[in-house]
Amino acid sequence: MEQARFGPRFVAIFLDWTAANFIASFVAQLLHIHSHNKGAGVFQLLTLLVFLAEVAILTALTQASLGQKLVRLKVVDAETGGFVPPLRILLRTILIVLVLPVLFTKEGRGYHDVLAQTIVVKA
Repeated sequence: MEQARFGPRFVAIFLDWTAANFIASFVAQLLHIHSHNKGAGVFQLLTLLVFLAEVAILTALTQASLGQKLVRLKVVDAETGGFVPPLRILLRTILIVLVLPVLFTKEGRGYHDVLAQTIVVKA
């Protein structure tokens, strides 16, 4: 089980955020929420919720978010290398939203992965 490098993981989260922003823009137009002035906070919250849902649901079901699938990564249990239970995936995703991925261990694992007992590996 080879741990994924920082570069592909960064690309994956960038792709996930871009997808969430695109979907949130579409939903905001349907709901007549504008991303400027008073609607900016609502739009940002909507983007965050879309990101949280996309990453948590896809990772729980397929071991990878959209971005991770595109760069051929997956999230596995750090001990067994198998599927991660949905509640641990949700915890991991909430920690990502709290910007915990900027903190890394000296082995290169994000603290969100350490706390959720997961590891991102090459698929």
